[in-house]
Amino acid sequence: MRNLRLRAVFMRGGTSKAVMFRREDLPADRGAWDAIFLQVMGSPDANGRQLDGMGGGISSLSKVCVVGRPSRPDADVDFTFAQVAVREALIDYGGNCGNMSSAVGPFAIEEGIVPTPPDGEAVVRIHNTNTSKIIVARFPVAGGALAADGDLEIDGVAGTAAPIRLEFLEPGGSRTERLMPTGAPCDELTIGARSIEASCIDAANPCVFVAATDLGLTGVELPDALERDADFLETMESIRRAASVRMGLAADLDGAARIASVPKVAMVTAPQAAPTLSGRGLAATETDLCVRMISVGQPHRAVPITGAICLAVAARVPGSIPRRLCGTGSGPIRIGHPSGTTLVDAAVATDGSGGAAHARYGAVYRSARRLFEGNVLFRMP
Repeated sequence: MRNLRLRAVFMRGGTSKAVMFRREDLPADRGAWDAIFLQVMGSPDANGRQLDGMGGGISSLSKVCVVGRPSRPDADVDFTFAQVAVREALIDYGGNCGNMSSAVGPFAIEEGIVPTPPDGEAVVRIHNTNTSKIIVARFPVAGGALAADGDLEIDGVAGTAAPIRLEFLEPGGSRTERLMPTGAPCDELTIGARSIEASCIDAANPCVFVAATDLGLTGVELPDALERDADFLETMESIRRAASVRMGLAADLDGAARIASVPKVAMVTAPQAAPTLSGRGLAATETDLCVRMISVGQPHRAVPITGAICLAVAARVPGSIPRRLCGTGSGPIRIGHPSGTTLVDAAVATDGSGGAAHARYGAVYRSARRLFEGNVLFRMP
């Protein structure tokens, strides 16, 4: 085995962190990427800690982003997202990461991939190759880089930072080409000997939403409690796989098991008082909808941004479970999650006669920070 060096940047985006690569530095053959990414992140690790790599032992800290020149005329950069499994030798390119999408624009201008004025507002049109969708990032720059200071505070991240507005344009059908892949806002999924009502929505990333009450839970349990509930995790994975087949993402349940990151699966509930990981309690009046989302088999510490966008869109779809439970019918939506709240917005148009709904956009504010730059080492035979 020999050690090789690869230019890289380590960045926080929203409530996630990832190793960022320039496309030109990676092998032209994408088939060679997986071995590199697994080595860099320290996977697979039966101990679940990724101590021999850059990963942090949970899905939100085990990510890779690849940014390069655009492949389509309506974009400034191409962005490919890779979710690296912690315990398995698995790389999933099936969906996007909204949190890390907030780091792509700053990375692109700081690496010189996209030119920008030294001061003012940068606008970067990002083509996410995982979903073939365009995301517009707007953020302040100073000295040709992302502004170092700002007053945006994100639950789950200490301190404040410059705001990055992400606009997910035409987010419907990111993988299935339809906002409602099953053709209905609600479906009955067969899970073992029973059926569970679910809303299967594809916006920014495919997601399946179920009511917490149908699972016998409050919907505001914290991640540690959910991690200890083996029956809950098994049920949610069964729901995810059944929804994957119903949405046309996989041909059968075995195929769905191999696509670990999509659809994301979540339980939702109407606004209610809820605990947070910081110990601060959320009052029912502080949220419009509460969610607990599972990502690659693990309860998320905060709602993933693409999951939040999909949930906001779903809350605007007549007849869906999120629409039924949401405490507001228009305007921004305050989503309660284990780390606090996330403010999102979405616009969905319908023809008024029960016809197909169309998602016009989903928007959210995040922040990002460049943490480290240099080279990562990996071993190749």
